[in-house]
Amino acid sequence: MVVGTTSHAGKSLITTAICRILSRRGLRVSPFKGQNMALNAYVTASGGEIGYAQAVQAWAAGVAPSVEMNPILLKPQGDMTSQIILKGKAIGTVSATDYYEQYFELGWQTIKECLQYLSTEFDALVCEGAGSPAEINLKHRDLANMRVAKHLNAPTLLVVDIDRGGAFAHVVGTLELLDPDERALIKGVVINKFRGQRSILEPGIKWLEERTGIPVVGVIPYLDQVFPAEDSLDLLERKPAKANSELNIAVIRLPRIANFTDFDPLESEPSVTVKYLHPKQDLGHPDAVIIPGTKTTIADLNVLQKSGMAEAIQNYAASGGTVLGICGGFQMLGQTIADPEGMEGQAGKYQALNLLPVKTVITGQKIARQRQVTSNYPQAGLPVSGFEIHQGRTVSNIASLSRVENPGEQKSCQPLFDDANLGLVDSCQSIWGTYLHGIFDNGPWRRAWVNRLRQQRGLKSLPTGVANYREQREQILDALATQIEEHLDLTSFI
Repeated sequence: MVVGTTSHAGKSLITTAICRILSRRGLRVSPFKGQNMALNAYVTASGGEIGYAQAVQAWAAGVAPSVEMNPILLKPQGDMTSQIILKGKAIGTVSATDYYEQYFELGWQTIKECLQYLSTEFDALVCEGAGSPAEINLKHRDLANMRVAKHLNAPTLLVVDIDRGGAFAHVVGTLELLDPDERALIKGVVINKFRGQRSILEPGIKWLEERTGIPVVGVIPYLDQVFPAEDSLDLLERKPAKANSELNIAVIRLPRIANFTDFDPLESEPSVTVKYLHPKQDLGHPDAVIIPGTKTTIADLNVLQKSGMAEAIQNYAASGGTVLGICGGFQMLGQTIADPEGMEGQAGKYQALNLLPVKTVITGQKIARQRQVTSNYPQAGLPVSGFEIHQGRTVSNIASLSRVENPGEQKSCQPLFDDANLGLVDSCQSIWGTYLHGIFDNGPWRRAWVNRLRQQRGLKSLPTGVANYREQREQILDALATQIEEHLDLTSFI
């Protein structure tokens, strides 16, 4: 079990690395997180939703992601409610109070069933906690931390982020607030995100070990690489523009942004800088603007309109700028979004950005599935894979699609893929909309799209015969495991 003194301590990172380390030692490994609260989701081969972090951990372990690895996923909607995903399927939307009153027992039973299943299928489980295990007001209903560790009698690592300061107090305070049977399971402390010389830290390590009786089994250096993040807090720590950057792409940081890991492959492009903009920031003149996915399309569209960002994007598009919308962002690019049943809040019909001639209706039935299609644009015939997660139905009549740029001028739109329901692009290849998450994971398609931007800048096109991002992700996971294994002693855990 891997728990942390705080959120953002590095639990997901350490869990991922351990999955790869154990897998390289010949064990069949599964990650596990009993309950996750995140808007970054992945769709498994069976069509079930799990936290994207658990999918990455499964890939690190060399196994296919499954719903048992994350039996409960809570997707916050921003109004003190969350959608509940149980074993991959949406079963309701409730407030925090109602959730624990109505679903706690069901949730714990589901967690135990999934643990039992995974225990029979794998040699080892690496379980990740959530937040802190020492939230005294929440411990009685905590489904993600020491309840799981005690159920499994799992040796547990306590991870602390030293970069933010107060690490020793965090460790001692967390241990003090654990029950004796919980504390007895903590077999090692991991100090994460350390900058500087290990020798300077040694007196503190010695004191901590003497004070707690628990060994410090790892001091992990601050790792300066892009790693799939679990929540949008990580976006605040993204690196500034690259020294050799030739293209600048702005991603609008929606209040309820979802699946921002869609853009990790873009960040991996040496010549591209991805900048996340708050809706109140100046849009400027980037080479492209991306409107990402969101848990609540209408509420975030309203934020764009009230902040002035919607008008800025419309003006940018009218001047010939490139705009791409994914999932909720695709819905926002259309003419209207209707929510007749009030699925996202107040029922009604709302004006969207009017950059694509489509209309969306929010419905109760969620579509969640993996997809494999063939591209029509920016280069025909490219195989493209990804996944859908959305509740809206977006309707268009391809035969009569058009949008007015200037009076008297019309430009037609065409299907982006061989499945017209997955997205559209205008004839200038300036306005793009798609439901396909993971689209930039497809290396040749990503490069072809980036080359469109390069051509507009008069830059030479880059080779499109590049590997898909999953191969680069494998290299990142291998490098991560190698770095952490050098600084982490797992001898007493295996």
